Amino acid sequence: MRLRLKTIHFKMIRCRIVFIALLIFVLTSPKLFAQQDLKLWYRQPARNWNEALPIGNGRIGAMVFGGVNEELIQLNEETLWSGGPVNPNPNPGAVKFLPQIRKALENEDYKLAEELTKNMQGLFTESYEPLGDLMIRQDFAGTPTAYRRELDISNATSMTTFTVDGIEYSREIFISAPDQLMVIKLKAGKKGALNFSASTKSQLIYTNVSIAKDEVAMKGQAPSHTDPNYIQTMEIPVIYNDPSRCRGMRFELRMKVKESDGEVTSDSSGLHVRDASEVILLVSAATSFNGFDKCPDKEGKDEVKLVEGYLKSSGSKSYGALKNDHVADYQKYYNRVNLVLNGNPKVDLPMDERLKNYTEGAKDPGLESLYFQFGRYLLISSSRPNGVPANLQGIWSHEVRPPWSSNFTTNINAQMNYWMAETANLSELHTPLLDIIKDMEVTGKETAKNFYNANGWVVHHNSDIWATSNPVGGSPSWANWPMGGAWLCQHLWEHYQFTGNKEFLSKTAYPLMKSAALFCIDWLIKDKNGKLVTAPSTTPENIFLTEKGFKGSVSVATTMDMSIIWDLFTNLIEASERLDNDADFRKILIEKRSQLFPLQVGKKGNLQEWSKDWEDTEPEHRHISHLFGLFPGRQISPLKSPVYANAARRTMELRGDGGTGWSKGWKINIWARLLDGNHAYKLIREQLKLTGVEGTNYANGGGTYPNLFDAHPPFQIDGNFGGTSGITEMLIQSHDGLINFLPAIPDDWGSGEVKGLKARGGFEVDVAWANRKITSLIIRSKLGGNCRIGIPNSLKVSGKGRLTPAKGENKNPFFKSIQPVAAEMVLVKKGSLAVDFETEPGKEYIFKAVK
Repeated sequence: MRLRLKTIHFKMIRCRIVFIALLIFVLTSPKLFAQQDLKLWYRQPARNWNEALPIGNGRIGAMVFGGVNEELIQLNEETLWSGGPVNPNPNPGAVKFLPQIRKALENEDYKLAEELTKNMQGLFTESYEPLGDLMIRQDFAGTPTAYRRELDISNATSMTTFTVDGIEYSREIFISAPDQLMVIKLKAGKKGALNFSASTKSQLIYTNVSIAKDEVAMKGQAPSHTDPNYIQTMEIPVIYNDPSRCRGMRFELRMKVKESDGEVTSDSSGLHVRDASEVILLVSAATSFNGFDKCPDKEGKDEVKLVEGYLKSSGSKSYGALKNDHVADYQKYYNRVNLVLNGNPKVDLPMDERLKNYTEGAKDPGLESLYFQFGRYLLISSSRPNGVPANLQGIWSHEVRPPWSSNFTTNINAQMNYWMAETANLSELHTPLLDIIKDMEVTGKETAKNFYNANGWVVHHNSDIWATSNPVGGSPSWANWPMGGAWLCQHLWEHYQFTGNKEFLSKTAYPLMKSAALFCIDWLIKDKNGKLVTAPSTTPENIFLTEKGFKGSVSVATTMDMSIIWDLFTNLIEASERLDNDADFRKILIEKRSQLFPLQVGKKGNLQEWSKDWEDTEPEHRHISHLFGLFPGRQISPLKSPVYANAARRTMELRGDGGTGWSKGWKINIWARLLDGNHAYKLIREQLKLTGVEGTNYANGGGTYPNLFDAHPPFQIDGNFGGTSGITEMLIQSHDGLINFLPAIPDDWGSGEVKGLKARGGFEVDVAWANRKITSLIIRSKLGGNCRIGIPNSLKVSGKGRLTPAKGENKNPFFKSIQPVAAEMVLVKKGSLAVDFETEPGKEYIFKAVK
C-alpha cells in the first residue's frame, strides 16, 4: 500500500511538471502565439458578396455567405476563363504606323501621334469566369439565435453556427490543397434533426445530372469570347459555341455525400438528405484547360476524369484525416511568419464593428497585424506552385463580365500581387507568376515582331491565361504601353536575389530577361541630344497638359519607361556578372544604360512624369508610375540619391493620400522607401477605412470591405497584397546595399516582434523592439557571406561572431551597389548604425541590445 501511495505521489508530481512545461510552451511558442486573434467573425450572414468570406486552395475558390435557411457558396476554378489561344497577329498592318508616329513626335505634334497610335492596337483579353453557386437549403420554422460566422486564417477554415428551436447547427468548410476538394461538414446537435437539399447552378451554359444516389454533377462550358465589362458596343458581349472547337473550355463540378447517418437521395435538382445528425460533403471541380497554346475544347484535358480522380483518391480518408492534411499543408506556409504590434491587444468584436471603430479613430494594432497576415492568407489561398497566378481578384469572382475582365493587369496590378511573396516568406507561391512569364515570352515574341519589327518579347498592359501580349483596344494612355514584360522580369531577378537559386537564374531568369532586353534595345531610339528614348511612350492611364493646352498621353521617354528599362538592364548586368557569362552583351547593356534619358526634376521640385515639365490634367491621379525607380525599383534612394528621393517626396505631397485601394497600397510602400514610417502608417489607416456597408455612412468609396477585401472600388486583391508588402517594407528593407531593420517604423508601433521575414541574400530574420529600438535580433543565413545590417541602436553578439563598422562596398554580391561606393558614403539614416559580420550557410546568429 505504501509503495502504491509513493507511486501515485510521483505520478502527480510528474503530471504537474508536464502541465507546467506545457503551459510554458503554450505561452512562449511563436507558432501558437501566432494563432491568437486571427479570426474574422460576424453576428449576421453576409448581405452581399463583399461581406462573404473567402476560402481557397490556390485552384478552387469559394465565397461563403453563411445564410441560415439558405447557405450560398459561390465557386471559382482558377483555369476557367473564356476564349482560347491567342491570335498572334491580330493587326497585320500595325507596324507601318510606327515611323509615322515617331515623325509626329519629332515634330512635337502630339495630337497626330495620339491618333496614329490608335492604329497599333489588337484584341482584348479574355475574362476570368465564375464556376457557379452551391446552395444548401434548410427549412427552419423557428428564429435563429446565437448566430456566428467566422473565418479562421490560422487554419484556413470557415465556420457558421446558430441555434434554432434549441438545436445547435454548424457548417464547417475548408478547401484542401493536398486532396484538391472542398469539404463541408454539416452537423445538428440533435439526432435526426439535420435535413437539407444541396444544389448547384451557373451563370454559364450548364446542365445538372444525377450520377448516383449520393452524387451529382454540373457540366458546362465557358464562353468562346467575353468582352471586357467596360466595352459597350452593339455586338453580343458574351459568345458561345465556337465551330472550330478551339475556344470555350468545358468544366465539371461534382458534389458527393461522403458520410451521412441519414437518408440520402439525388436527382437533377441536387442532393437531398433527411433525418441525419452529421453529413460530410465533398465538392470537386475541373476544366479542360490544357495550356495557353492548346484548344481547350478539341485539345482539352478530360475534366470528367480529373474530378472523378480527386473524389476517388480521397475516398478512403476520414474527415479528420482530410482536415489534418489540409491544415498541415496550409500552416507549412502560414506559420513561417508571426507579427505582433504593441502586444496585439485582443478586441472581442465582430470584424464589421471593429473596422467601423478603427475608421472612427480607435487604436487597434491587432487589426493591423491581422490585416498583414490576411494578405498572406489570400496569397496562400490563391497562388500555388504549378497553378495560375492570382488575377485582379485572386481566384474569387462572381461575374461573367467581371471588372477589367479580372485579368492580369501588368501595368501595376499583377506585379503588386507578388511584391510581398519573397519578403513575407512565401517564395514558392511566387512561381505561378514566374511560370506564366515563359508563356508570355512565346506570344510576346510574335507581338514584338508583328507590331514593332523588333527582336525579343513584349507584353503590354493586359494579359490572361492565354498569355495575351498585344496592345488591346481603347485609349493609348493604357493600351499602348509596351513595358509590361520588362517589368515582369523584375520578379525573375528578385526571386533569385532572395533564394540564391543559380540554376533558376541561368536556365529560366537570364534567358527571359535577356530576350526582354533585346526588345528594349530595338525599341529605344536616339533623340536630338543623343539620349536613348522610347517613342511612342505613355505613362499608365495618365494624361499630360502641354503648354499649348493640348491634353494627351502619347509622348517621348516617360519616366516610367526609362526607369523600367534602367532596372532591367541593371539586373541583367548583375545577373551576367553573377553567372560569369555573356560578357559582350553585358558591355552593350552598360553602354546603353549610360545613354538612357535621365530622371528629371520639375519646376515644382517634383520628379517629372514626362520628359517635358508638363502639368497633370489630374494632379491627384491614382497611378504613381514615375516613382517606379523608388519602389519597386532601386534606382532612387533617400541615402544614395537624395536629390531624386526628395523630388519623389515632393511628387507624393502633390499627389496626396487619396486614390483607390490599390493606389494606397503602392503609396504605403513608397513612403516606407522614403523612410517615413508615420506617413506610411497614415495610409494604412486610410486603407483600412470601412466601406461597402449598404445603407450606412460607410457605403461608398475606397478602403476595405467588411470581409477585409480591398475596395478599389470594386474589389481588387492587389490592394490587400500591396498593404502587406508595405508593412514588410516598414519593418525590413534589403534593396539598398544592406539589411535595414525598422527603417520606417511609425510612432504608433512603439513595441513589437516579427518573426520569419526574408531578406535578399538568403537571410531570414526575427526582430523584437521596444521604444522603437531593437531588443533582440536573430538572423539565419541560408547562403552564408557577409551580412551588413542597419540598426537603430547598438547590439552585441550572443556567442561566436564579431560586429565591425560597415565601410565601403558590401562584399556580399547580393548587395552590390548600383553606383560606386566611397568609404564615407552614408549607408543608413541619421541616428542608425551600419555593421558587418560574416555568416556561414545554415547558421543562426543572435544579437541583443547593449544596455
